[in-house]
Amino acid sequence: MTVQRNTRQRDKILQVLETAEGPLTTQGILERARADLPQLGLATVYRTVALLQGDGRISPVRLPGEEPRFEPVRAKHHHHFACTNCQRVLELDFCPVHLPSGTVLPNGLKVLDHHLTLYGLCDLCDAAGQVA
Repeated sequence: MTVQRNTRQRDKILQVLETAEGPLTTQGILERARADLPQLGLATVYRTVALLQGDGRISPVRLPGEEPRFEPVRAKHHHHFACTNCQRVLELDFCPVHLPSGTVLPNGLKVLDHHLTLYGLCDLCDAAGQVA
């Protein structure tokens, strides 16, 4: 792991990811970071995301049919909830599955890890009476 020197842009992008309620796309990162760095460009965000991934500071969250989103690497196991109406992706602070590493499933399948994304309406869309 090569640790890169910090820059204003890198610090801001990391701050945006650390304060987000869930993983963000590169476009989402750009929009939030531009509030403080209006000249920030999308190419810089892509380069910085690649560097932060290489440093092991952020990781991708992949949802089917979507571009990757990014979040800080967390020591704690967690999952995600994706709103099918507004497309927000939120971090869940609990595991609804409780499958520890080493669990053996039928047919001898051994669980090493799991990632789960639940889909539905977020609290804002549900309160607004939105339909998925």
